[in-house]
Amino acid sequence: MDEQAIEQVVQQIRAYLAARPQAADTLEGIHHWWINWAGGEESPAVTLAALERLVASGEVEQLVLANRNLWRRAAAAG
Repeated sequence: MDEQAIEQVVQQIRAYLAARPQAADTLEGIHHWWINWAGGEESPAVTLAALERLVASGEVEQLVLANRNLWRRAAAAG
């Protein structure tokens, strides 16, 4: 997987959450609405890898709500 693409998505998710700290969305929503794919849209796997990296660093948390996986800024990050 393209490390540069993952890191770009990580940065865009950070920026999105900095501007909208209460935001939460599904993988699909984040992939389509939070990321600016100016250079051409990547696979959702890139967005998932970026989210997993942010979870590992404690910046984002994943929760299950009504059988849907949602990601949001980690409570400890705010």
